[in-house]
Amino acid sequence: MDKGIIQIYYGEGQGKTSAALGNAIRKASNGQSAYVVQFMKGQLDTEYLTRLEPEVKVFRFERCSEGFDALDEAEKQEQKQNIQNGLNFAKKALVTGQCDMLVLDEVLGLVKEGMATEDQILEVLQAKSLYTDVILTGRDSLPRVFDMADNILNIVPEKVRTVDIY
Repeated sequence: MDKGIIQIYYGEGQGKTSAALGNAIRKASNGQSAYVVQFMKGQLDTEYLTRLEPEVKVFRFERCSEGFDALDEAEKQEQKQNIQNGLNFAKKALVTGQCDMLVLDEVLGLVKEGMATEDQILEVLQAKSLYTDVILTGRDSLPRVFDMADNILNIVPEKVRTVDIY
């Protein structure tokens, strides 16, 4: 069994989540299990992801359909608690070895939005067992989290074509 690694897909380009999900599917195709914990995604339709179960399980802890900036103070606090529940779940999954791969989708943006601290994300990563792979995605760079990573990929668009659809 290979030693598990920590990978980061970050940057302004698109495809970070797709790359992470591709790795989870590859893990599942090898007879292993993957958990995907999504943060900051709003109420996206994830029905297609449930077709990957039981090998790839997707978890979402957010309950609001609106962006964080549009929420009132009470809703922001509720959303923050939901995010904390997601981080606690991720840590528990790592401590107990429930999965061979854990994807923390959009987790890097939690610090900028004030939903979590870099220390909380580090605490989750420190719970990783020797053989579990962890993938983090998001737009932002977190220096101490990046120091823990084995692989960091900055997804930067080289060409962006905008198309007007009428």
